[in-house]
Amino acid sequence: MMSQSLRLVSRYGPYRGLLRTSSLRPQSVLHRHIPKLVLGTSFSSSTDSLVSRFCPKNTNLKNYALPNASWSPDMMRLYKEFLEKTKDGEWVRLPSFKSNSDHIRGLKFPGEFTTTSDKKDYRIFTRCIEKEGQGYEYVIFFHPSKKKSVCLFQPGPYLEGAPRYTHGGALAALVDETFSKTAYLSGHGLFTLSLNIKYKKSFPSAGIRR
Repeated sequence: MMSQSLRLVSRYGPYRGLLRTSSLRPQSVLHRHIPKLVLGTSFSSSTDSLVSRFCPKNTNLKNYALPNASWSPDMMRLYKEFLEKTKDGEWVRLPSFKSNSDHIRGLKFPGEFTTTSDKKDYRIFTRCIEKEGQGYEYVIFFHPSKKKSVCLFQPGPYLEGAPRYTHGGALAALVDETFSKTAYLSGHGLFTLSLNIKYKKSFPSAGIRR
């Protein structure tokens, strides 16, 4: 069980701060540790080692967690606020590549989690919409010593559930993604078994303009 490892922040137009209040609160997240762990896997490494590997300094891979023209002024303001906090080394801005495989190259997984598929175009679910501003626009900042994360999130119109409001499943997917990155970088190898969320307010999509 992980506690207080996630604060999902979104401030967009007149709806700023909805996720920082009680509108979306993960009530419980249960995880299962991967069995038969051995030295040399990602789950026997230190947090510093995992962060260093997860955040390569030199790469040709596209980083989807960088600002683009679709980001609102509030999103940019919060991004700059947390980016400033990375200068003293306490917070780390996490890159976000197309596939999790791009983050964990060279690490060994138990055989039961090895795929034999020859398909190459795998994508993280929250990065499956290529067009900027239409799906998930987010960036995660991680605090290694406190083992917690903050996710800045701007939902796009392709995540619609009720008309002009973000689908609850889309929100849950990003909560799960943020928890999983936090847990992984904290040195815990796991998969989510149960995610219990109580929604208290509807969350507008970014398609609604001020």
